[in-house]
Amino acid sequence: MTDKRPVVIIGGPPTSNGDLHIGHIAGPYLGADVHRRYLRAAGREAVFASCTDDSQTYLVTSAARVGLTPPELVEQSTENIQRTFKAMGVEVDGFSPTDDGYKALVHDYVKRLYDKGKLRLRKVRLPYSESKGEFLVEGFVGGGCPTCLADSRGGFCEGCGHPIDFDALIEPYSVLDPADEVTYRETEIMVFPVSEYREQLLAYYEERGPAWRPHVLGLMRELLSGPLPDFAITYPVKWGLPAPFLQTPGQRLNAWVEGMPASMYCTEYALRRNGKPKVADDDAWLAENDARVVVFMGFDPLFTWGVVHVAELIALEGRYVLPDTLLVNEFYELENEKFSTSKGHVVWARELAAEVPRDIARFHLNLTAPEFARTNFSRAALEKVAGERLVTPWNELAETLAKLTAEVGGENGSLPVSTEATERAAAMVSRFALNYELEDFSLSRAADLIVQHVERLRAATERTLKGNLDQEMLRARLGDLFLELRALIGCASPILIDLAERAAAAGGFALRITAAAFDVTHTTAFPVPSLEFPPTSEV
Repeated sequence: MTDKRPVVIIGGPPTSNGDLHIGHIAGPYLGADVHRRYLRAAGREAVFASCTDDSQTYLVTSAARVGLTPPELVEQSTENIQRTFKAMGVEVDGFSPTDDGYKALVHDYVKRLYDKGKLRLRKVRLPYSESKGEFLVEGFVGGGCPTCLADSRGGFCEGCGHPIDFDALIEPYSVLDPADEVTYRETEIMVFPVSEYREQLLAYYEERGPAWRPHVLGLMRELLSGPLPDFAITYPVKWGLPAPFLQTPGQRLNAWVEGMPASMYCTEYALRRNGKPKVADDDAWLAENDARVVVFMGFDPLFTWGVVHVAELIALEGRYVLPDTLLVNEFYELENEKFSTSKGHVVWARELAAEVPRDIARFHLNLTAPEFARTNFSRAALEKVAGERLVTPWNELAETLAKLTAEVGGENGSLPVSTEATERAAAMVSRFALNYELEDFSLSRAADLIVQHVERLRAATERTLKGNLDQEMLRARLGDLFLELRALIGCASPILIDLAERAAAAGGFALRITAAAFDVTHTTAFPVPSLEFPPTSEV
């Protein structure tokens, strides 16, 4: 049975320390965009929201590397990120600013936890730069992960996903100055005792986890089987939102604390842009409104989103809904190596969209999406796969349909549709819906289904052209073909956004992904737009 609750889709907030490369887009943002487009085409209520993450320590280190101040880098990156979303057709309903309202909600959120007695003042040992007289936390400090031994930053390990306790890094070093001497000093900070919520977290994953991706559940089993470290609410650093606690004067909020209130704020921002009256900035997430929340995100910050944030919401004692699903992707590589901005090993998403039609880019990124394991992008593969599996058969289909349409006198006039064609259209809708719904969400399988049905319809039109049918039989066959093509265009519309819009405009039909939309007795022919694609480049 289809879940009828309104869906809140959160794209994990991108850090405003640069533009987005195709690894970012192929991860959470295309997934969030496709799911929201599907829900709308299926006639369901959904909102897709996000915002930049401006408080990360990584922003400070990135700004130093490129010779900008952190505020300058935030402004530049925020503009570039939004331009990239537009270029790739990632249609965010609301990309909220981190304005005074945002900051107020973050402070309200942490003060609510504090007022309920959920936070603790704790003395901890933190890495310290003796030469600069500064504590080194999160993105300021590197070292070996105590769990997997990989080079990591403070907080949690990007490789294995495990949290790293305050003084647990192996051979810590300063990221800004690796030659600097790093020692440890004690200080008092505010923390959230995550371990107190282990039983509730176990119950949460037992209830909601079975439909989630296996790597997520594997990490959760690892984390919840042992002690959980306290989570820092404040740090004695200079960058970030000021902490609102008298016991921690001059300290800043840990940037990761902002994840949940940021999601609430950008959700309301998006809804107001779409006509909702102004109410509380966390209204959409209140338990009484019963939204279904899905977060599209990468694997690396899963401890924060899948453990800490869920525990925070539990600690707020029923005020908010809990995330229904964390849709987590793995890493996307470039030519079988990790993306590296510093080494120039990167393909910027906006540049790719300028070089090839964005439908082609979206199709290939969906087809090769890193859903269950690391996958790889190469320009040669994009040109070969998209050209051979999508562009060529689609254009042959369009050309053959144009010839057949001319034989029956053009696009004017009603064409009969058989019961078998409506059943095939319903079967297409059902198969695509399986891959667009959260329980079995798969961009790769949805893109592959497009390929399958384009080839099926191409072959069917070719057989019809060679069949020497009389006018009555040809009109009946064309009616079936155009109905099924409309169904395919509707089902492909979350991925091939421009082609679908052009086809719908040419045919005068709405883009729908429901069986009822194709339960008809007659249809009409229409000029099928072609897919343009540049010739193979030298690689």
